[in-house]
Amino acid sequence: MDHLDFLDARIAPVSAEIATRTQPVAETVARLDTIPGVGRSVAAALVAEIGVDLTRFPTAKHLASWAGRCPGNHESAGKRRGGTTRKGSPWLRTCLVQAAHAAARTKGTYLAAQYRRLAARRGRAKAAVAVAHPIVIIVYH
Repeated sequence: MDHLDFLDARIAPVSAEIATRTQPVAETVARLDTIPGVGRSVAAALVAEIGVDLTRFPTAKHLASWAGRCPGNHESAGKRRGGTTRKGSPWLRTCLVQAAHAAARTKGTYLAAQYRRLAARRGRAKAAVAVAHPIVIIVYH
């Protein structure tokens, strides 16, 4: 219990700092919080990584490509094979995959259905990376 109290004491100032720094964009964070799987901490991280001015991205696909969450494209001899995704920001990738895992546990949402459909065939890790792409598209819109 002492260790938990110590950790809570260490986390509290950081949480307070995050709350003060996200105060100017509180409306955007609250709007992102409505996406299935995206909580307040992930929403704050998305705003920190992407920003609130999305005019530099002409379309949602440009944002997904910049974030490195586009599906890979490897074709050989007319067969489509699995390719690797782009690197993108490692912090943004971590937040989006965390949100995808959280969205997979929601009930009655498109993201959860997509995760279950893909996880049955491809595995949980690849399904989470695949669900991160629609989350980026939702963030853009």
